[in-house]
Amino acid sequence: EHFGKILHARFHGEFGAIVDKVQVKVITDPALHAEWLEKARDAYNERNERMGSLKDDAVDEFYTCTLCQSFAPTHVCIVSPERLGLCGAYNWLDCKASYEINPTGPNQPILLGDTVDPVKGYWTGTNDVAVKNSQGTVHEVAMYSIMENPMTACGCFECIVMLIPEANGVMVVSREDTSMTPAGMTFSTLAGMAGGGLQTPGVMGVGKYYLTSPKFISADGGFKRVVWMSSVLKKTMAEEFQAVAEREGEPDLIDRIADETVCTDVDGLMAWMEEHEHPALFMDPIF
Repeated sequence: EHFGKILHARFHGEFGAIVDKVQVKVITDPALHAEWLEKARDAYNERNERMGSLKDDAVDEFYTCTLCQSFAPTHVCIVSPERLGLCGAYNWLDCKASYEINPTGPNQPILLGDTVDPVKGYWTGTNDVAVKNSQGTVHEVAMYSIMENPMTACGCFECIVMLIPEANGVMVVSREDTSMTPAGMTFSTLAGMAGGGLQTPGVMGVGKYYLTSPKFISADGGFKRVVWMSSVLKKTMAEEFQAVAEREGEPDLIDRIADETVCTDVDGLMAWMEEHEHPALFMDPIF
């Protein structure tokens, strides 16, 4: 009952501009919970599919998200149709709706202005917003690169993407993965490098569905640069990643990406890549 009253009050408080009446039902029955969990997943999948058809070059504005500035005051997420917020909770449509509900809230429109570099993802509007919202600590953000002025992160990211220089590619570590990685650090240690509003070339916090975007580090070679990935991601997003592999023209790419079950060091990773002829070995140098 108390949880219901809290949720009821919060819905009215957050969405009072568009909601008149709210009913809250708390489900504790395991069977009903499983049924409604599946319905929720279907709703999120429908949302993701809808976003999949919307492209960055089809809109005139992106959105900011500054929800995490209370603990990362120099960080701002720049959310576009092809790059969701790094926490995974806000995509472009969510931010657009949030702004319409609360015009003075954390999600503000960014007029793109002039295109500076369409390949790396620079616009005058996004750069201006980066300077303003980072208190002057960040001057440029490349939306489509991890190697040059990558977007900063707070600490809420679902995954960390990090350069593995020896492999000419990147690894992707899930927040749910506690194992060692080829970088010689676990997720919790890496988070100190990726978060806190720091702009570190070669390190980037992301939402996991950004990995499936055609704009995922597209300036640096895209998804074919992924040489190591936490197995939990490979399992839970198997269908999505298979679609990406086929889009990239490498249908068996996922099987050629290593994970913690086969190696957790660079030597093991290089041996795996050579044995499986990972495409990153044959790509231009990433830096």
